[in-house]
Amino acid sequence: MSFIVGILTVILVINCLVLVLLVLVQLPKKDAGAGLAFGGGAADALFGAGSGNILTKVTKWAAVVFFVMALLLAHMQDQLHKNNSAAVFEKQLEQKQMQLPVANPQTTPAPAPATPPVAPPANNLLSVPLSAPTNAPEAPAQSK
Repeated sequence: MSFIVGILTVILVINCLVLVLLVLVQLPKKDAGAGLAFGGGAADALFGAGSGNILTKVTKWAAVVFFVMALLLAHMQDQLHKNNSAAVFEKQLEQKQMQLPVANPQTTPAPAPATPPVAPPANNLLSVPLSAPTNAPEAPAQSK
């Protein structure tokens, strides 16, 4: 399908170039415009005096072909992208499933019981006893 999209893209680019040339070659209105600058008089010599009708019809058909091709290519690119991304996703999913073994419900270990939170050690002044310990040695008396 990508080959067909490539071929249609080349045809669309060629159609765009033809459409640009057709617009530039058309006879100008009231002797002004880009058609006169790019050889609008050459259309009379090439197609005859009534070339305005032929060129306008060909330009209209080239514009219709341009819009149809653009919409068709947009739809085909969307389908191609969806198919490729789905295939890549499925392939990655299969690889992940092969890497991770499936655990049996009978062999799964029981969850560990929740332990109560441990209180932080008390390092503030309220935890210090107000009186001196009773079994502490007394300071020796100083003699004079």
